[in-house]
Amino acid sequence: MAALDVMPASSSADPRRPLQNQKALVTGANSGIGEACALALGAAGAAVVVNYVSHPEEAERVVGLIRDQGSEAIALRADVSRENEVQAMFAEMIKKFGTIDVLVNNAGLQQDAPFQEMTLQQWATVIGVNLTGQFLCARDAVREFLRRGVVPAVSRAAGKIICMSSVHEVIPWGGHVNYASSKGGVMQLMKSMAQELAPKKIRVNSVAPGAIKTPINRTAWDTPEALTTLLKLIPDQRIGEPEDIANTVVWLASDLSDYITGATIFVDGGMTLYPGFATGG
Repeated sequence: MAALDVMPASSSADPRRPLQNQKALVTGANSGIGEACALALGAAGAAVVVNYVSHPEEAERVVGLIRDQGSEAIALRADVSRENEVQAMFAEMIKKFGTIDVLVNNAGLQQDAPFQEMTLQQWATVIGVNLTGQFLCARDAVREFLRRGVVPAVSRAAGKIICMSSVHEVIPWGGHVNYASSKGGVMQLMKSMAQELAPKKIRVNSVAPGAIKTPINRTAWDTPEALTTLLKLIPDQRIGEPEDIANTVVWLASDLSDYITGATIFVDGGMTLYPGFATGG
């Protein structure tokens, strides 16, 4: 349906810094995809909280890189699966930055095992961080979005939440039942939040990475043999880089995507296109 008029974007007039004056929190931001997202948000003009649970020196390194780009940044420790730590992190962020405009729910982990050997602890740990952690962080973010409301000079939205999902929200993954279940849960968490919160001008979307070159999956790509096997699953014939994810996150956080909510964007080089069927199956 054609629009009758076009609303001007309310973000920064500088197209290189579309998130100027916005405040962002990235969980699990001291390495890999989270680090790339934090750096990209900072480059886009946002002040960034770099969340971490271990290796504080790496979090401070990321903070330094963001500050070198001309944006504010601080590092805050919190285990996102623990309610009291999440609440303390948000309280400290609001004390330092005044509010939050963008939440990137990125923190996640794997604890793999054959199904019959998977322990309850392995199951609970992965669900706790990957799914419950996203719920806890989103809940505190939404409370602040609702308290503050829309500030037109900053953004058309009261707030933006980007959930880090995975191609495994739709692709089953034997040997990784806890991880795949957590990402399937993220899909429904995101969609249900988006449906409920859209009338309040809060946008919620997911980014679903495919194979991305990060330390967590090094064994899948760091030898020629492993890479050849992996590329059979990727029609684009390359493994993704963390920046591929970060660029999508910045776009979803900006007013350029203002009419998008409840969507999962697969950034996977075509992994979800069932590449085994390219030659007839």
